[in-house]
Amino acid sequence: MILIALGSNLSGPWGTPRQTLQRALEEMKHHNITVEKVSTLIETSPFGVINQPNFVNAVAIVDTALPPEALMQALHMIEKRAGRKRLKRWGPRTLDLDLLDYHGLLRKPRRTSIKPLILPHPGILQRSFVLAPVAEIASQWKHPVTRQSAALTLRQLNRLNAN
Repeated sequence: MILIALGSNLSGPWGTPRQTLQRALEEMKHHNITVEKVSTLIETSPFGVINQPNFVNAVAIVDTALPPEALMQALHMIEKRAGRKRLKRWGPRTLDLDLLDYHGLLRKPRRTSIKPLILPHPGILQRSFVLAPVAEIASQWKHPVTRQSAALTLRQLNRLNAN
């Protein structure tokens, strides 16, 4: 299973954040990425840098013959077409596409890579705005390292945050 997280909190050339996410899903087919299932679009508070507009987030299950690096390049091209500018880490953006999981592949950072592709995405376990959509559309998915479902991980995260 290949999981892609989608997020937006700025309007751009493709319209509002919701319109941008819908267009991004449509654009994937032009890059040999088949969207199989998409979660409900949810509005969430910003993560990391809190002084910015709320985000619209979703997760999609996709299929592609592209290897992980080529898939990530395709996602970056879609972000760029949507007006994405990488100015500030966790800052506002027209579109953010993250490769969460690629068939359970484990990939650690390499010292030789400038911006290495790490799999599964290192932020999954701390982000309820990712875990909730994954639990919605992929109840059978298990984190490749912890082997826990998104639903169980989300419950644990919510308990931690409540204390």
